[in-house]
Amino acid sequence: MTLTTNQIPSWKKLSLFAVTWPILIDSVLRMMLGTVDVFMLSRISDKATGAVGLANEIIYFCILMFGFVGIGTSVAVSQYIGAGREKEASRIAALAISMNLIFGILVSILLVFFGEPLLVLMKLDPEQIGIASHYLKIIGGFIWIEALSYALSSVIRASGQTKSVMFVTLGVNLIHVTGNYLLIFGNFGFPEWGVTGAAVSTVVSRLLGVFVLFILLYRKTSARIRIKDYVNWNGSYVKQILSVGLPAAGEHLSWQSQYLMIISFVNIIGITALNTHVYVMNVSNYFMALGMAIGIGTEIIVGQMVGAGEMKEAYRRLIKSVRISFVLTIAIVGTAVIFRRELIGMFTEDPAIITLGATIFLLSIVLEPGRTFNTVVINSLRAAGDARFPVLMGVISMWGVSVPLAYLLGVHLGYGLIGIWIAFVVDEWLRGTIMLLRWRSRAWEKKALVKPAETVPGTGIGA
Repeated sequence: MTLTTNQIPSWKKLSLFAVTWPILIDSVLRMMLGTVDVFMLSRISDKATGAVGLANEIIYFCILMFGFVGIGTSVAVSQYIGAGREKEASRIAALAISMNLIFGILVSILLVFFGEPLLVLMKLDPEQIGIASHYLKIIGGFIWIEALSYALSSVIRASGQTKSVMFVTLGVNLIHVTGNYLLIFGNFGFPEWGVTGAAVSTVVSRLLGVFVLFILLYRKTSARIRIKDYVNWNGSYVKQILSVGLPAAGEHLSWQSQYLMIISFVNIIGITALNTHVYVMNVSNYFMALGMAIGIGTEIIVGQMVGAGEMKEAYRRLIKSVRISFVLTIAIVGTAVIFRRELIGMFTEDPAIITLGATIFLLSIVLEPGRTFNTVVINSLRAAGDARFPVLMGVISMWGVSVPLAYLLGVHLGYGLIGIWIAFVVDEWLRGTIMLLRWRSRAWEKKALVKPAETVPGTGIGA
């Protein structure tokens, strides 16, 4: 995709639909890795399901943290490609992959040694701690694989090659489902490992996916990555990655830590509330996938526009994306709500869980549109290099509104899980409104990480 002065700018070659639909499918498939475990283990017992569901929340937290390099890399690579400086984009990509691998190994060590104490702090039922701890040690010990996968996927997507990543994730899921079928239940002569089988299947499928992503990295990037680029620690590139990545990590850390705090409130309410929450969240994650996909797709296009200096086009692109995501989210969630009892019934036959879950689903009609436009706008602010404002407002809203309101409504006033989800609604709409006002202020226009190639001394198009 090397540019010449006679070629159409890279961002004009990207349509939101073409970039986004593979990201949506990829996001859904990634979520299925955890949902498949929950769904298949629900055939064993609700206690095993609740334990693994909570362990997966910790795993998901770690994966979000790997995103601090992935997000910074995606923004930097997108802007460099938009600016016509693709060799530098490849060097940043190699550095980011090395950074995430090191980070992933450190997280793996922490999960192996401190996973069980964390489960205790979250007030998980003692009978479930053993199940969750065993699952967490296996998945957590190899979480560095997901760190590599996140970095590789971010680089490939940033160049607009979103379909390639989607097909890899599809393959990973097929292997994972097959592995679960063989190892959880002991079919076709394989050992019946239950929770252990689900964990082993997850690790093996993710490892195979990383090998394929490395092959795609070298086939899809226009400027080839050299081996020395993986170990060449360029301070300027690191600074650019972290200038976006660290604030993004701060926001993710704030969100997930406040979420884990709220989960401890759910545990106080009772095991029925916990199991209901796990089941509803496993469905709600798919609603969130739409907003995430449009957010990432818009981020790639906006990043390339900002790198090319096209600020007016970037502004219009985000506003259009918000409108599209809002309408689509309402349509999808509204349809799902009609079948809310059947959706919860896929996981359990407990009438108390089905009734409570169906009520929670009604709140999704209000919650998910707010969460969607919040996600889309934040991604575009980051794509423009304006990464600090979202984390500042996020911390204030999450810890100043969401956590205390969840405790007040859910525990103190006795509204239970319904009160918890009302707090989620208030937080998402508050943050979404603030982010949209920030975008309309155009303060982000001065935050670009790079300049177009023709404005940089000694740099030519395609350098």
